[in-house]
Amino acid sequence: MKPLNTLTYIGVGANLGDARGNVRDAIARLGRMPGSAVLAFSSLYRTAPLDAGGDDYINAVVRIDTSLAALDLLQALHGIELAHGRERPYRNAPRTLDLDLLLYGPEHIDEPTLQVPHPRICERAFVLVPLLELAPDIAIPGRGPARRFLDAVAGQTIARVD
Repeated sequence: MKPLNTLTYIGVGANLGDARGNVRDAIARLGRMPGSAVLAFSSLYRTAPLDAGGDDYINAVVRIDTSLAALDLLQALHGIELAHGRERPYRNAPRTLDLDLLLYGPEHIDEPTLQVPHPRICERAFVLVPLLELAPDIAIPGRGPARRFLDAVAGQTIARVD
């Protein structure tokens, strides 16, 4: 059992159904997970799908404090996705809800079902922009300041929607 809670960042996105409502509900559900508390969440952002088709996404990043172990947290995230009807018919399929464990404290995790920091965290404007809104000086473990990756995603369309 871990004696201290872990500061964690979760990426939230949706592009099927009531995407805005699904993102907002997911943020509320994150706060109701056992041993977890939502500390802050970013604005909502509209982004075009990357490496896929479909409607634009609504995205956000949530900072939580959790006592859950990383794999238990991932399982809880999958449960929230399932409650929203998430299906995984193929890679990058449109989705009612997508929850990604982006950062789990300073840890590096390389498991078959979980990689942290998220392997594409520095390649996605829909992650970097809301992450930096919450934590302007955050560093990605093993990669350095998140801000230095903004130029690499400058061509990706992202717009705040609230």
